[in-house]
Amino acid sequence: MGARVVVVGSINVDSVVRVVEHPAPGETVLGLGVELLPGGKGANLAAGAAASGADVLLIGRVGDDDLGRRYVERLAEHGVDTSAVSADAKQPTGQAFITVAESGENSIVVIAGANGDLAPDAAARAIPDDAAVVVTQLELGPEVAEAVLRRGRTLGATTVLNASPVSPAASALLELADVVIVNEHEWAALGSPADACVTLGAAGARWGDADAAPDPVEVVDTTGAGDAFAGALVAQFAAGASRADALRAAVAAGARATTYAGAQPWGFAAATG
Repeated sequence: MGARVVVVGSINVDSVVRVVEHPAPGETVLGLGVELLPGGKGANLAAGAAASGADVLLIGRVGDDDLGRRYVERLAEHGVDTSAVSADAKQPTGQAFITVAESGENSIVVIAGANGDLAPDAAARAIPDDAAVVVTQLELGPEVAEAVLRRGRTLGATTVLNASPVSPAASALLELADVVIVNEHEWAALGSPADACVTLGAAGARWGDADAAPDPVEVVDTTGAGDAFAGALVAQFAAGASRADALRAAVAAGARATTYAGAQPWGFAAATG
Protein backbone atom coordinates (compact mmCIF):
# COMPACT_ATOMS: atom_id res chain seq x y z
CA MET A 1 0.00 0.00 0.00
CA GLY A 2 1.28 3.44 -0.91
CA ALA A 3 1.47 6.63 1.11
CA ARG A 4 -1.72 8.20 2.39
CA VAL A 5 -4.01 9.85 -0.14
CA VAL A 6 -6.45 12.47 1.19
CA VAL A 7 -9.43 13.31 -1.00
CA VAL A 8 -11.62 16.35 -0.31
CA GLY A 9 -14.77 16.31 -2.41
CA SER A 10 -18.47 15.89 -2.98
CA ILE A 11 -20.61 12.95 -1.91
CA ASN A 12 -23.89 12.48 -3.81
CA VAL A 13 -26.46 9.77 -4.32
CA ASP A 14 -27.75 9.54 -7.90
CA SER A 15 -31.41 8.70 -8.57
CA VAL A 16 -31.44 7.42 -12.15
CA VAL A 17 -34.81 7.07 -13.91
CA ARG A 18 -34.94 5.44 -17.34
CA VAL A 19 -37.64 6.46 -19.83
CA VAL A 20 -38.41 5.93 -23.50
CA GLU A 21 -38.42 9.66 -24.20
CA HIS A 22 -38.01 12.71 -22.02
CA PRO A 23 -41.32 14.32 -21.05
CA ALA A 24 -42.22 17.64 -22.63
CA PRO A 25 -43.12 20.51 -20.25
CA GLY A 26 -46.36 19.58 -18.49
CA GLU A 27 -46.26 15.99 -19.75
CA THR A 28 -46.24 12.83 -17.59
CA VAL A 29 -44.48 9.69 -18.81
CA LEU A 30 -44.05 6.24 -17.30
CA GLY A 31 -40.57 5.30 -16.17
CA LEU A 32 -38.95 2.01 -17.12
CA GLY A 33 -37.01 1.65 -13.89
CA VAL A 34 -35.14 3.53 -11.19
CA GLU A 35 -31.84 2.93 -9.45
CA LEU A 36 -30.08 4.59 -6.54
CA LEU A 37 -26.39 4.74 -7.39
CA PRO A 38 -23.38 6.19 -5.57
CA GLY A 39 -21.95 9.39 -7.02
CA GLY A 40 -20.23 12.68 -6.30
CA LYS A 41 -16.80 13.35 -7.79
CA GLY A 42 -15.02 13.23 -4.44
CA ALA A 43 -16.49 9.92 -3.33
CA ASN A 44 -16.04 8.42 -6.81
CA LEU A 45 -12.37 9.40 -6.85
CA ALA A 46 -11.78 8.12 -3.31
CA ALA A 47 -13.40 4.78 -4.12
CA GLY A 48 -11.29 4.50 -7.27
CA ALA A 49 -8.08 5.21 -5.39
CA ALA A 50 -8.95 2.65 -2.71
CA ALA A 51 -9.77 0.06 -5.37
CA SER A 52 -6.28 0.67 -6.76
CA GLY A 53 -4.69 -0.11 -3.40
CA ALA A 54 -4.19 3.33 -1.87
CA ASP A 55 -4.64 4.23 1.79
CA VAL A 56 -7.45 6.77 1.31
CA LEU A 57 -9.04 9.28 3.66
CA LEU A 58 -12.18 11.03 2.35
CA ILE A 59 -13.13 14.44 3.72
CA GLY A 60 -16.69 15.49 2.94
CA ARG A 61 -20.17 16.04 4.26
CA VAL A 62 -23.44 14.12 4.08
CA GLY A 63 -26.84 14.67 5.62
CA ASP A 64 -27.86 13.09 8.91
CA ASP A 65 -30.15 10.80 6.96
CA ASP A 66 -30.47 7.22 5.78
CA LEU A 67 -28.95 7.87 2.36
CA GLY A 68 -25.89 9.50 3.88
CA ARG A 69 -25.38 6.80 6.50
CA ARG A 70 -25.74 4.01 3.95
CA TYR A 71 -23.32 5.66 1.56
CA VAL A 72 -20.68 6.21 4.23
CA GLU A 73 -21.03 2.58 5.33
CA ARG A 74 -20.59 1.36 1.75
CA LEU A 75 -17.51 3.51 1.19
CA ALA A 76 -15.97 2.13 4.39
CA GLU A 77 -16.76 -1.42 3.26
CA HIS A 78 -14.85 -0.68 0.05
CA GLY A 79 -11.70 0.44 1.84
CA VAL A 80 -12.20 4.21 2.20
CA ASP A 81 -11.45 5.80 5.58
CA THR A 82 -14.61 7.83 6.23
CA SER A 83 -13.70 9.11 9.69
CA ALA A 84 -13.51 12.68 8.31
CA VAL A 85 -16.95 12.56 6.67
CA SER A 86 -19.24 14.69 8.84
CA ALA A 87 -23.03 14.61 9.12
CA ASP A 88 -25.11 17.75 8.63
CA ALA A 89 -28.23 18.03 10.79
CA LYS A 90 -29.77 20.75 8.62
CA GLN A 91 -29.02 19.76 5.03
CA PRO A 92 -29.76 16.40 3.34
CA THR A 93 -27.18 14.28 1.57
CA GLY A 94 -26.43 15.69 -1.88
CA GLN A 95 -28.40 14.12 -4.70
CA ALA A 96 -28.48 14.11 -8.47
CA PHE A 97 -31.77 13.36 -10.21
CA ILE A 98 -31.01 11.92 -13.63
CA THR A 99 -33.51 11.02 -16.36
CA VAL A 100 -32.07 8.85 -19.13
CA ALA A 101 -33.93 8.26 -22.41
CA GLU A 102 -33.48 5.19 -24.62
CA SER A 103 -31.51 7.41 -26.99
CA GLY A 104 -28.91 7.82 -24.25
CA GLU A 105 -29.64 11.51 -23.75
CA ASN A 106 -29.99 12.57 -20.15
CA SER A 107 -31.18 15.49 -18.10
CA ILE A 108 -29.75 16.12 -14.64
CA VAL A 109 -30.75 18.19 -11.63
CA VAL A 110 -28.18 18.35 -8.81
CA ILE A 111 -29.02 19.32 -5.24
CA ALA A 112 -25.81 20.15 -3.36
CA GLY A 113 -27.35 19.55 0.06
CA ALA A 114 -24.76 18.94 2.75
CA ASN A 115 -21.91 19.32 0.26
CA GLY A 116 -22.60 23.04 0.17
CA ASP A 117 -22.09 23.37 3.91
CA LEU A 118 -18.50 22.09 3.98
CA ALA A 119 -16.61 25.27 4.91
CA PRO A 120 -13.17 25.89 3.35
CA ASP A 121 -11.37 26.24 6.70
CA ALA A 122 -13.03 23.11 8.09
CA ALA A 123 -12.04 21.11 5.02
CA ALA A 124 -8.43 22.27 5.29
CA ARG A 125 -8.20 21.59 9.04
CA ALA A 126 -9.42 18.04 8.53
CA ILE A 127 -6.38 17.16 6.39
CA PRO A 128 -4.00 15.19 8.65
CA ASP A 129 -0.31 15.96 8.96
CA ASP A 130 0.65 12.60 7.43
CA ALA A 131 -1.04 13.33 4.11
CA ALA A 132 1.33 12.50 1.25
CA VAL A 133 -1.05 13.31 -1.61
CA VAL A 134 -3.93 15.81 -1.30
CA VAL A 135 -6.59 15.69 -4.00
CA THR A 136 -9.60 17.90 -4.61
CA GLN A 137 -11.98 18.92 -7.40
CA LEU A 138 -14.43 21.76 -8.00
CA GLU A 139 -17.87 20.38 -7.12
CA LEU A 140 -17.40 21.93 -3.67
CA GLY A 141 -16.43 25.29 -5.14
CA PRO A 142 -13.11 27.07 -5.76
CA GLU A 143 -12.91 28.48 -2.21
CA VAL A 144 -12.79 24.98 -0.74
CA ALA A 145 -10.29 23.83 -3.37
CA GLU A 146 -7.99 26.77 -2.67
CA ALA A 147 -7.99 26.19 1.09
CA VAL A 148 -7.33 22.47 0.60
CA LEU A 149 -4.49 22.95 -1.87
CA ARG A 150 -2.83 25.59 0.31
CA ARG A 151 -3.01 23.25 3.31
CA GLY A 152 -1.48 20.48 1.22
CA ARG A 153 1.37 22.76 0.19
CA THR A 154 1.97 23.72 3.83
CA LEU A 155 2.29 20.03 4.73
CA GLY A 156 4.68 19.35 1.88
CA ALA A 157 2.21 16.95 0.26
CA THR A 158 1.81 16.48 -3.47
CA THR A 159 -1.27 18.51 -4.43
CA VAL A 160 -3.63 17.29 -7.15
CA LEU A 161 -6.47 19.29 -8.71
CA ASN A 162 -9.07 17.51 -10.82
CA ALA A 163 -10.29 20.76 -12.39
CA SER A 164 -13.87 19.64 -12.93
CA PRO A 165 -16.41 21.10 -13.31
CA VAL A 166 -14.25 23.78 -14.90
CA SER A 167 -14.91 27.45 -14.13
CA PRO A 168 -13.12 30.79 -14.64
CA ALA A 169 -11.96 30.61 -11.01
CA ALA A 170 -10.11 27.36 -11.69
CA SER A 171 -7.30 29.11 -13.55
CA ALA A 172 -6.15 30.82 -10.37
CA LEU A 173 -5.77 27.45 -8.66
CA LEU A 174 -3.35 25.93 -11.16
CA GLU A 175 -0.27 27.34 -9.45
CA LEU A 176 -1.26 25.57 -6.22
CA ALA A 177 -1.45 22.13 -7.84
CA ASP A 178 1.54 19.89 -8.55
CA VAL A 179 -0.68 17.73 -10.77
CA VAL A 180 -3.69 18.93 -12.78
CA ILE A 181 -6.13 16.37 -14.23
CA VAL A 182 -8.58 17.54 -16.91
CA ASN A 183 -10.44 16.36 -19.98
CA GLU A 184 -9.86 17.99 -23.37
CA HIS A 185 -12.63 20.56 -22.92
CA GLU A 186 -11.39 21.55 -19.46
CA TRP A 187 -7.79 21.68 -20.71
CA ALA A 188 -8.74 24.14 -23.46
CA ALA A 189 -10.90 26.23 -21.10
CA LEU A 190 -7.92 26.60 -18.73
CA GLY A 191 -5.64 27.86 -21.47
CA SER A 192 -4.05 24.51 -22.36
CA PRO A 193 -1.62 24.17 -19.41
CA ALA A 194 1.52 22.44 -20.68
CA ASP A 195 1.98 19.73 -18.04
CA ALA A 196 -1.62 18.76 -17.37
CA CYS A 197 -2.73 15.14 -17.41
CA VAL A 198 -5.42 15.16 -20.11
CA THR A 199 -8.05 12.44 -20.56
CA LEU A 200 -9.08 11.78 -24.16
CA GLY A 201 -12.18 9.61 -23.81
CA ALA A 202 -11.93 6.35 -25.76
CA ALA A 203 -8.47 7.39 -27.01
CA GLY A 204 -6.98 7.17 -23.50
CA ALA A 205 -4.91 9.96 -21.97
CA ARG A 206 -1.69 11.92 -22.28
CA TRP A 207 0.58 13.49 -19.69
CA GLY A 208 3.55 15.38 -21.03
CA ASP A 209 5.57 12.97 -23.16
CA ALA A 210 3.65 9.93 -21.88
CA ASP A 211 0.46 8.61 -23.42
CA ALA A 212 -1.68 5.49 -23.03
CA ALA A 213 -4.67 3.96 -24.78
CA PRO A 214 -7.12 1.43 -23.29
CA ASP A 215 -7.87 -2.06 -24.53
CA PRO A 216 -11.29 -2.32 -26.22
CA VAL A 217 -14.21 -2.82 -23.80
CA GLU A 218 -17.98 -3.13 -24.15
CA VAL A 219 -19.18 0.27 -23.00
CA VAL A 220 -22.30 0.35 -20.83
CA ASP A 221 -22.09 3.78 -19.21
CA THR A 222 -19.32 6.40 -19.24
CA THR A 223 -20.52 8.06 -16.02
CA GLY A 224 -17.66 8.36 -13.55
CA ALA A 225 -14.96 7.06 -15.88
CA GLY A 226 -12.92 10.24 -15.40
CA ASP A 227 -13.19 9.91 -11.62
CA ALA A 228 -12.03 6.28 -11.77
CA PHE A 229 -9.10 7.40 -13.93
CA ALA A 230 -8.13 10.12 -11.44
CA GLY A 231 -8.45 7.78 -8.46
CA ALA A 232 -6.19 5.17 -10.03
CA LEU A 233 -3.69 7.83 -11.12
CA VAL A 234 -3.22 9.27 -7.63
CA ALA A 235 -3.05 5.77 -6.13
CA GLN A 236 -0.24 4.86 -8.51
CA PHE A 237 1.46 8.18 -7.89
CA ALA A 238 1.32 7.64 -4.11
CA ALA A 239 2.82 4.17 -4.56
CA GLY A 240 5.83 5.65 -6.37
CA ALA A 241 4.96 4.56 -9.91
CA SER A 242 6.50 6.34 -12.87
CA ARG A 243 4.38 8.78 -14.85
CA ALA A 244 4.05 6.31 -17.74
CA ASP A 245 3.09 3.39 -15.49
CA ALA A 246 0.60 5.51 -13.54
CA LEU A 247 -0.99 6.69 -16.77
CA ARG A 248 -1.37 3.15 -18.12
CA ALA A 249 -3.00 1.95 -14.90
CA ALA A 250 -5.32 4.96 -14.79
CA VAL A 251 -6.44 4.49 -18.40
CA ALA A 252 -7.22 0.84 -17.69
CA ALA A 253 -9.25 1.80 -14.61
CA GLY A 254 -11.17 4.42 -16.56
CA ALA A 255 -12.01 1.89 -19.26
CA ARG A 256 -13.24 -0.65 -16.68
CA ALA A 257 -15.53 2.02 -15.22
CA THR A 258 -17.45 2.18 -18.51
CA THR A 259 -18.44 -1.50 -18.32
CA TYR A 260 -21.07 -1.08 -15.58
CA ALA A 261 -23.94 1.31 -14.90
CA GLY A 262 -23.24 4.33 -12.74
CA ALA A 263 -20.06 5.84 -11.37
CA GLN A 264 -19.21 2.98 -9.00
CA PRO A 265 -19.82 -0.77 -9.42
CA TRP A 266 -22.34 -1.03 -6.61
CA GLY A 267 -25.67 0.60 -5.77
CA PHE A 268 -28.13 1.01 -2.96
CA ALA A 269 -30.93 -1.06 -4.44
CA ALA A 270 -31.65 -3.24 -7.42
CA ALA A 271 -33.46 -1.74 -10.37
CA THR A 272 -37.21 -1.71 -9.90
CA GLY A 273 -38.03 -2.25 -13.54
